[in-house]
Amino acid sequence: MVSINWLATALAALIPLIIGAIWYNPKVFGGVWIKTTNLTEEELKKGNMPLIFGLTLVFSFLIAMLLNTMVVHQFGFQSMLMNNADLFTDGSESNDFLTSTLDKYGSEFRTFKHGAFHGTIVGLLFVTPIIGILGLFERKGAKYILVHGGYWILCLALMGGVICQFP
Repeated sequence: MVSINWLATALAALIPLIIGAIWYNPKVFGGVWIKTTNLTEEELKKGNMPLIFGLTLVFSFLIAMLLNTMVVHQFGFQSMLMNNADLFTDGSESNDFLTSTLDKYGSEFRTFKHGAFHGTIVGLLFVTPIIGILGLFERKGAKYILVHGGYWILCLALMGGVICQFP
């Protein structure tokens, strides 16, 4: 059966924090980010950083859990069979079919490169449009959308790679 690799998922959840420390550094894109959000250094220092980082880790873990189903094709195959009541009953026809298929194809497309490809697609075609819509309604410019979209494309590519690499 296909299941989530919790260690890989937990490692993937750390990626947004690590990349964020670099990406939003004032010497990288932090200066642009501060200008596009109309925040000041003083306002940023007033934030409850343990809460912000703690919730970021929780939210990143939730993203990593969902990303499992997007980058690991075997989840999609297994989900097609979930309507069979005896799917997880040893010796049943549907269980034998699932088991034999996963034995044969269970390691297909399980590479960092493939996971990074799917993570990039999710970032580019799902997350960035959401950021773009929010940015438009918040009257933010293209730099705001590009900074945040680029960050999430990179994060999701790396997260997808880590998740897909380790079955």
